[in-house]
Amino acid sequence: MMTLVSLVDIAIGPSVGLLPLLSLGPAFAPLVGGWRRTAAVGLVSMLLTVGLGLYDGLLDGARGYVSVLSVLGVTAAGLVAVAMRQRREAELASVRSIAEAAQRVLLKPVPRLAGQLRAAVSYTSAVAEARIGGDLYEVVAAPQGVRVVVGDVQGKGLEAVETAAVVLGAFREAALDEADLTRVGHRLSRSVDRQLEGEKFVTAILAEVTDHEVTFLNYGHPAPLVIRADGSSALPEPDVYALPLGLGAHGTSEPRPYRADFRPGDQLLLYTDGITEARDGEGRFYPLADRAHLLKEHDPESALDALRRDLLQHVGGPLQDDAAMLLLRYR
Repeated sequence: MMTLVSLVDIAIGPSVGLLPLLSLGPAFAPLVGGWRRTAAVGLVSMLLTVGLGLYDGLLDGARGYVSVLSVLGVTAAGLVAVAMRQRREAELASVRSIAEAAQRVLLKPVPRLAGQLRAAVSYTSAVAEARIGGDLYEVVAAPQGVRVVVGDVQGKGLEAVETAAVVLGAFREAALDEADLTRVGHRLSRSVDRQLEGEKFVTAILAEVTDHEVTFLNYGHPAPLVIRADGSSALPEPDVYALPLGLGAHGTSEPRPYRADFRPGDQLLLYTDGITEARDGEGRFYPLADRAHLLKEHDPESALDALRRDLLQHVGGPLQDDAAMLLLRYR
């Protein structure tokens, strides 16, 4: 900017009065650099102003003095802006470090190996700069089998995170204590009903993997995707969907468990509706069942990365809802 102003001023002479525009340099410098860079740009701008003022013969008049004062004032304001920006950046870094610590407590990394299962997770928050939202997942290796939960909390932001913490805390305790999955679901439902207020609710699916079989409890959640070793896929659904967790005051019955075969070489994908309800520019939903072939990668993390990239390509931009995927492979 300063080079362009200088060249134009030399070309057309002092008649137009472009010297005050040299203050654009120190005006924009705080956006991309620290105080040293801003001060250096201000010094260069001052030297150019004095040099062009002498060249144009303006330093002995009011226009020259105004130009010099403009550069000085904008440079001083830029230095103040840099100090304020750096202080906010330090505060933001501190908040992020605390948030990341909270994330590690709430959404712990799932075990890579759980019994005969290999696990991998992909999580994308819809909130800009956030790494956690209202979706939740957990894998617990219990004596009865590997127990899993994937859920989606109504809403977004901190309230959704608090609700997710309630669900995960109750599941982690019940998954190790209760003898069967139905009791885990009953205990989870009671705990959530006691602690959630108002019209909050959580859709969730619970799964228990034992030898060659997986049992599901579905609380109004999207059906899981089972990919067979031969490449075929299925979406096991219950006969009747139960209401989400947190709506027990309506007096509805508990969900009934249903089962599906799960044998060596098979894969189980549990996910939230941020995946299946993601739309492209023409309003078409993401066809998850048709993308099952993307999970053929040898490494589960790489397989989920391929599916996530395909999802983002389908949407053509940032996701509008949190999206979580939990992949289990029977080794």
